Amino acid sequence: MSHVSGFGRRSTIAAAAAGLIGMPRIARGTAFPERPIRLVIPYGGGGQTDIVSRVTAEALSQRLGQAVVADNRPGGAGNLAAEIVARAPADGYTVLVATAGTYSGLNALLYRAVGYDWARDFAPVGMFCTTANMLIVHRSIPGRNFGEVVEWIRRNPGRFSFASAGVGATTHLIMEEVGERLGLEMLHVPYRQTGQAMADLLAGRVHSRCLGIPEAETLRQESSVRPVAVTTPARRPEWPDVATMGETIPGYESSSYFGLVVPVRTPPEVVARLNAALQEALRDDGVRAAYRRAGADPADPHPPETFAARAAADGERWAPLIRRLNLVAE
Repeated sequence: MSHVSGFGRRSTIAAAAAGLIGMPRIARGTAFPERPIRLVIPYGGGGQTDIVSRVTAEALSQRLGQAVVADNRPGGAGNLAAEIVARAPADGYTVLVATAGTYSGLNALLYRAVGYDWARDFAPVGMFCTTANMLIVHRSIPGRNFGEVVEWIRRNPGRFSFASAGVGATTHLIMEEVGERLGLEMLHVPYRQTGQAMADLLAGRVHSRCLGIPEAETLRQESSVRPVAVTTPARRPEWPDVATMGETIPGYESSSYFGLVVPVRTPPEVVARLNAALQEALRDDGVRAAYRRAGADPADPHPPETFAARAAADGERWAPLIRRLNLVAE
């Protein structure tokens, strides 16, 4: 299947958001949903995507009156899960947890071939949360804060290593972007298994890792590592002593989004029902608190078009960096 490699394709995504002419309609008298919904999660259990997706599954289950069953399908940085959903019946019963790789088109640039067309195969439902990222450094690297760590890296070019979940992962791109902005020479070490990356960080075999805050929360009691920077504009209330990257790089900020998409020919009524349930969940203080306990920032209620615009903006931010560095994932 062909894929769209260019960006600035807001009109293409907006068409999916608005509903395409010729979509099948729900039969009269049919109430959606009538059976459990499958929520396809593009990564394995325990990581930030899994954590926030399961909060979402429970919240939607309560509002739709049917089970929303989490189905972890790791592989190809989300490509396996995206292909499964792109080929599923367009009836609303198979939903993808979408991230920048699959829905902002980054994987279409990073991989030689993907089995879906990111701009044409999906209709947006909505974004449910964003997560800031945090730079964690092993204790073997001196420096009490991000600025001091940066100075050590400058004095030791090429010696500082950082782990990632793979080439082109958002946390990898953040480190490359920061390195460009500050003129740092760092060694990227991509991992296929998140658990192995974490083990090597704790053992000091790699010096650092940029993590989503839901994952960073699990390291609070670890004495072998310390947090040195977050990517939000302001310091996090739950991590008040951790500086922002913007304190060293004025104006710097970055977050990862998580949202829901369905096959593009899903009836508009079904998309609207899913979006309404999501908006209702995002207005619930208990649900919003659950995201925050996981270290995520709940999205404000919004229509599908708003999510499509956020996805397009992420593609426009990261695609030039991928091209500049000639990044290729395997």
